[in-house]
Amino acid sequence: MSASLAFDRGRERAYARDLGRAFGGALLFSLPLLMTMEMWWFGFILEPARLAVFLLVALPLLVGLGFYAGFSARHHGLGHALLDTLVALAVGFLVAAAVLALFGVLEPGAAPRQIAGQLVLQAVAGAMGALLAGRQLGEGGTEVGDEEQARYPGELFLMVAGALFLALNMAPTEEMILIAYRMSPLHVAGLMAASLLVMHAIVYKVGFAGQEEHDRPFAAFVHFTLAGYGLVLLTSLYVLWVFGRTQGHGLAEIVDAVVVLSFPGAIGAAAARLLV
Repeated sequence: MSASLAFDRGRERAYARDLGRAFGGALLFSLPLLMTMEMWWFGFILEPARLAVFLLVALPLLVGLGFYAGFSARHHGLGHALLDTLVALAVGFLVAAAVLALFGVLEPGAAPRQIAGQLVLQAVAGAMGALLAGRQLGEGGTEVGDEEQARYPGELFLMVAGALFLALNMAPTEEMILIAYRMSPLHVAGLMAASLLVMHAIVYKVGFAGQEEHDRPFAAFVHFTLAGYGLVLLTSLYVLWVFGRTQGHGLAEIVDAVVVLSFPGAIGAAAARLLV
């Protein structure tokens, strides 16, 4: 009996440590967004339908991150990924509410829809940070989900997750639109080439921790880098739509904005393949 109680206490202490790490990861990953004025405004000016789509799309993405990375070292499999996702979302909402209240962004007399909109946008980034906390803040960075190695579809999925995270940090800002406005077609083509080059180099060439080796470099470029960049472009277009950045703009302007946003998105996609 005493051994069983000691075991339970040990599990509780370990889970409390994982949960504390999740709060740290949520704060680390979401703080840039929590201190971005545009995110405060978008939270209550975006249409409810866009916010709902954003949350519905984010849920399977968070479940996938929970499956491959989940913040608890003792949780493996789809069932535990769902549990980790729910806990991570709760952590994301709590961190967002606490920090925005501390900054005076959440107004006591504000409409519930305004507060909910601000928290939904912020909480998703926090939940991603909570789920990746084991990888980023764990001891040695390898204790979480080691046996859940992503295969090809999983690696593409992780690239989408990484692209989404960095795109969320950039898409709300006016600077991103200004950069797209100032670019010529030659700049756009050059930025696409630079995105592919940086994306491929991070994963295969420059010696980062987790860097991969491939005995068929051209096949790796086509199957992973090129395919991944295509997904990054689609992810960037989706994020621009969520924030209403595609309304009232022509096709050329939208393409420019997608390419600009895909530059940090490509870096996030490459980093996600190394981290998880």
